[in-house]
Formats: sequence, structure tokens, C-alpha cells
Amino acid sequence: MTGTTISLDDARALVADALQRSRTAPGNAMAVAKALVRAEASGQSGHGLRRVASYAAQSKSGKVDGFAEPRAARTAPGVLMIDAANGFAYPALDRAVAELPAIAREQGIALAGIHRSHHSGVMGLVAEDFAEAGLVALVFANTPSAMAPFGGRTALFGTNPIAFAAPCAGRPPVVIDLSLSKVARGKVMAAKQKGEPIPEGWCLDSEGRPTTDPAAGLAGTMVPLGDAKGTALALMIEMLAAGLVGANYAYEATSFFDAEGAPPGVGQTIIAIDPARVGGETAAARFGEIAARIEADGARVPGARGRRLREHAGAAGLRIDDSVLQEIRSIG
Repeated sequence: MTGTTISLDDARALVADALQRSRTAPGNAMAVAKALVRAEASGQSGHGLRRVASYAAQSKSGKVDGFAEPRAARTAPGVLMIDAANGFAYPALDRAVAELPAIAREQGIALAGIHRSHHSGVMGLVAEDFAEAGLVALVFANTPSAMAPFGGRTALFGTNPIAFAAPCAGRPPVVIDLSLSKVARGKVMAAKQKGEPIPEGWCLDSEGRPTTDPAAGLAGTMVPLGDAKGTALALMIEMLAAGLVGANYAYEATSFFDAEGAPPGVGQTIIAIDPARVGGETAAARFGEIAARIEADGARVPGARGRRLREHAGAAGLRIDDSVLQEIRSIG
């Protein structure tokens, strides 16, 4: 694989320009660009620059409204409801990050529900934004159908990421981010784009057989994390991120990968907690204590790898596969 190294600023400008050429407002284009470049810099290429071409195609077709402006309403003292208006998810998520912390500090705990939304990328990065603001965060998102209930054959659930982050006194936050399939579906998409096989155990084909062909895996179902436990948690997230906030369930949502059909209309739910209002001023110190114990045992604290990769990319630039770079530059 050949690649070109560019600065993070140049990468953001590259993506934003491509989206503006694809019926997307400048502010929305930059919100998307920041999120995709941050994901790429964190080592999450399945949620990074390989998404630009499909995002652009969806904006051009109207499947995503590139000019949508999220609307927010405080429906209760601790509840912020956000309508993403069938636009990209990132402007709506940015609004939650901007407005929810003050509500959480006021109430002790606050919830943001986002509906009529789209692919939300790396949820751990959203949770980390809250932790950097001194809050504990739980973030849930549902995605188009990709997993069957345990013992079933029909893909009713999405891979449905869940993320958690907590501030740690004197050190970076702990950030936990996982999808409820054995691997994120974006990794299968990335393998398909690269023309590479996937490991057996990631996906089943449309006949329910294990496959190493990413195209067959995308046409079939993802293997759940932890078997029945993973699908139970996926159901929980369908209820929290879609049923609760008025978004489409996975089986009602259209694909994030193509420009066909109606908007996906999925949802995200964020719960933010002010630890000082629960465990007092010692809470962040206690979080830091267990993180330090993990490191002292020779293990890596969740979130540390992505942070290290972002720091490296910030200093040395971001290396982009030339085929991806050319694909983005050719959008118009």
C-alpha cells in the first residue's frame, strides 16, 4: 500500500472541500471532516476517510440533507432532545457536547436524545469530549441491521456501539468503546475496499455460514460479541438509542454505505453525569487510582492507544492510502 502524509489541517480541508462539492453546507462539512479525520488519526480507519465517498454520494442524492441544521429542545430539566433533521450526525453530536455539560452540572445527571440521525462514527471520541469536561459519559448508538438475535436468522439489530468515558485526576480519561459485533462493521467495509480477506469468525454469509469474504459478510450478518450476551446488549441499545428517542430501529433503517433509499433515521443517546455531585470531589481521584493500577500491572488503559496515535498524527501528519486520497480528490 502506498500512502501520502499530510497535516491534520490539510486532511480536514480535503474532506470539507469534497463534501461542499457534494451539496453540503460549509459548517456541516467541517463538522464531518473534523470527526472523520479524528477517527482516522485514532487508528479507526473504518470510521475515517474511507467514509468520505459514501457520505458525499448520500448528500448528493438527498439521502442525507447536507444543509440540515440540528434543532434542540429542553423537554425536562435534565433532558435535551435533538432533531438531526436527516442530516449528518456530527453537527447534532457537536450540539450535545456543547450544551449537555452545563445541564449535567446543574442537575447532576443529564440525557441527550438524538433522532433522525446518521452514522455517528467513533462513539468513544464523543464520550471522551465529556470526560475532558470533567463528566462521566455513556453513549449509545444504533445502526442499520447487521446482526440476528441469538438463535435467530434475521438481522434485526445493528452492531450498535456503546462507549464510556470518565475523567481521571492528574491523568487522561479512561475511554471504553466497543461495538456489539465481534468487530466493528467498518473494519469489514475497509477490508472490502482494500480487496483483503477478513478473519473467519467475524461474519456469516447470507446462508449463515462462516466467511472470509468481506462482500459476503456485508451481505450476511455480523457475529455478535459474546454470543447471546452481545445480542442482549444490542437489544438494550436499540431500545435506548431508537425506541426511547423516536428513531428508527435497525431493521427500519437504510444503509450507511450507499446512496439508495430514504434517510437512515437512526438515533443516539448520551447520558452525562457530574461525578462531583455523586461521589464528591474525590471521584475523579478514585477513577485515576484504578487507571494507575492497570498501568502498574503492565496493561494498557482503554483509550490510551487512540490518544497516542492522535498525538503522533498531530506531530508527524496523517498517512493516507493514495487510493483513498485520489478517491476524495475526485469527488465533484
